[in-house]
Parts: sequence; C-alpha cells; structure tokens
Amino acid sequence: MKIVIDTYAWIELFVGSRAGNKVKRILSEASELYTSSIVLAEIARKYLREGVDEEVKRRLKVIWDLSIVIDIDPTVAVEAGKCYLELKDLARKMNISPPSLADAVILAVARLLDAKILTGDLHFKDLPETIWIS
Repeated sequence: MKIVIDTYAWIELFVGSRAGNKVKRILSEASELYTSSIVLAEIARKYLREGVDEEVKRRLKVIWDLSIVIDIDPTVAVEAGKCYLELKDLARKMNISPPSLADAVILAVARLLDAKILTGDLHFKDLPETIWIS
C-alpha cells in the first residue's frame, strides 16, 4: 500500500506515543512511503517554535531518508486548490476550524498518487483516503 505521511503522524512517531507506535507498525507494512514537501516546513516550524533547534535537521533527515518527498508542482497546486475547497466545506459541516493549505496539499498528493494518508488530523477523519491513527 502507498502511504502519504501527514505532519501529525510524523510528530507522533518522533514522540514515541501510542499513536506513534501505530504509525511505526503501519509504515513497516507499507509498500511505498511519501511525504509532501510542505510537511518538512511544518515539522521545522513546530520544533523551532518549541526551541528544539538541534533536533530539526535530524528529524527532517529521517523523513527524507524514510520517504519520497513530493514537491508542489503545477499539478499538485491545482489539485490542492480543489482539495482545499472540499476540506473547507467538510470542516464547516463538522464545526471545526478551517483546514490549512498544507492539509489541502497533503490530500492532493495522496489523491494524485492513489495513496492513503496516515494521520490523526480531524480534517481528514472521514475521508476514504484516511488511515486514522488517533
């Protein structure tokens, strides 16, 4: 199975939480692992904001080594625009905060690759592409 790993899943893996252990098991069973390049920026922002500067590069290297990083190209950008509108509508119906543009990019990458998204982010919870880890 092809899996796109969301920021949420990477963070849980790094923390070593119960959800992170589930991530580890699922990743070991996957045939192909992908990460959207926007996830790298989200991970960097999180650890820099928390003052864990020394960990940033190490964790980004882990992501780079374990998965294929997919850049935002024109095809991904257009699909992300469509995905954002869909996620925004779903968020409104679920009465949760609007999705981030990163969420839309991650969903776009998964759809273009015909892959599943490994996540615990509520914005993806009821989508057919989702493997829920929370």
